[in-house]
Amino acid sequence: MPLIMKDVDRFEAARPRLAAVAYRLLGSASEAEDAVQETFLRWQAADVERIEVPEAWLTKVLTNLCLNQLGSARARRETYVGQWLPEPLLEGDPMLGPADTAEQRESVSYAVLTLMERLSPGERAVYVLREAFDYPHREIAEILDISEAASQQIFHRAKKHISDGRARTEVDEAAARRIVEEFLAAATSGRTEPLVRLLTGDAVAVGDGGGKVPARAKAFEGAVAVATFLRGMFKPSAAKRAIVGGEAEIYVATANGGPAVVAVLDGRIVGVMCLEITAAGIAAFRSQVNPDKLVRATEAWAAAGDHGEPVIHTF
Repeated sequence: MPLIMKDVDRFEAARPRLAAVAYRLLGSASEAEDAVQETFLRWQAADVERIEVPEAWLTKVLTNLCLNQLGSARARRETYVGQWLPEPLLEGDPMLGPADTAEQRESVSYAVLTLMERLSPGERAVYVLREAFDYPHREIAEILDISEAASQQIFHRAKKHISDGRARTEVDEAAARRIVEEFLAAATSGRTEPLVRLLTGDAVAVGDGGGKVPARAKAFEGAVAVATFLRGMFKPSAAKRAIVGGEAEIYVATANGGPAVVAVLDGRIVGVMCLEITAAGIAAFRSQVNPDKLVRATEAWAAAGDHGEPVIHTF
């Protein structure tokens, strides 16, 4: 039976939440959009008049589609060239979802999305539904066809995995921006020492080029190694200009709710570096330079209009 306008409107009202759930589960905006569209097709084919709680039905369908996708994604990532990192989303992107609580903001941070790769698909689903969307364990159990006790156990296990791998951010937005600007000044100074002073002793730096843009597969670890790498990264050279196609402009921005450095060339984002800043210093640099994962960010950047003057020109 074709959907009537009321049923289409009901789905469209749920679409933003579904997209936010799917993005957190998959770490990819394009794959999240595909999952939401497939959910709509399932809704279109269903006898919606017999669905008592549409939100629960839609969430169950979407979550299970994402779980299937995660299974195949893990196989693909085994053959992925280099390090796999999530697709970054710039401030204001509706797919980031709710940000009313600290838990919701943390759940979509670039650091946590990266750490969620360590979780099994089931752990990831329970963690996202509970931590980011505050679903009660009773409803999560119904969505995933598990017991309520199992949902609680899986959540606590998943949360511990995330907590063990993350130093909680304790720096406000203004302070974070100042630290990013200090970092850029240090990175372009040509000296390693100013950078080392901004980093934690166990700082890491990793990038995702997807085999399309050069990016070291293995992370740099330790303040000195990271500082040396970053000094070289921000040192202009003809080789780098050839790779990106010109001289990029560098802006301080916000991605996934945290401080980021955005490199823009002729209106196209060619790199997003997400910084994990703690009270002890900058703990991690995660750089997304795979052009396939920067399409949505570029569209959002263009739609946002004037971004002011770049902090620096580089490459």
